[in-house]
Amino acid sequence: MPVISFANAKGGAGKTTAALLLATELAHQGFRVTVIDGDPQRWISQWAEVSGKVRNIEVISEVTVASLACHLREMAGVTDYFIIDLAGARDALVTTAIGLSDHVMIPVQGSAMDAKGAAQILDLLATMKERANLHIAHSVVLTRVTSMVTTKALLTIKGLLAARGVNVLDTPIGERIAFKELFETGGTLHTLDPQKVSNVDKAKDNAGAFAREVLRLMPTKITRSPISRIFGMGRHAA
Repeated sequence: MPVISFANAKGGAGKTTAALLLATELAHQGFRVTVIDGDPQRWISQWAEVSGKVRNIEVISEVTVASLACHLREMAGVTDYFIIDLAGARDALVTTAIGLSDHVMIPVQGSAMDAKGAAQILDLLATMKERANLHIAHSVVLTRVTSMVTTKALLTIKGLLAARGVNVLDTPIGERIAFKELFETGGTLHTLDPQKVSNVDKAKDNAGAFAREVLRLMPTKITRSPISRIFGMGRHAA
């Protein structure tokens, strides 16, 4: 069961939206998803309260450095994908979660190219590789992309990151009313009323393409044991 963390040391990158879209799309496809809400803002926990029970999704709202590995271990038997939403910071919980992850998604606003927070996460990954021999796969996902951002601009951003050896997902996440509406009304894109929310179909297409790309990167069967990963990271978490 892959563990996917969403991390950016700077807030406002669209991290929580990307995490929720992935969780709800995977659940819609029939995968059992456990979301661990490690963001002090608790947006996904609030979404869960508004939504009520959503099929195939469990949300864990209380998480600490000490409890994170326990949550992963206890839910491993009933989970196909773990998704961890992290604070816009570089703290002990972020470090621990990244160390326990199979893949780290780093959201970056496609319109502003404000990658300072992303750079901090990339530096942390490099440090883990150098000091703890932890090779953690990671990708940048461009978020909050508007119609003002041209294809040429996106290709330029991807090229700059690729030159530094950073994988960038082909699917950017757009700035859409339907994505914001989820946090107001709860549920998923598939339960929104298209008569009340504009361009729901386009939002579903965008989220679905994002989820499919992540699935290609992270199939449910992985080579590392979650138990060995948890105990192997314990001495390095700080």
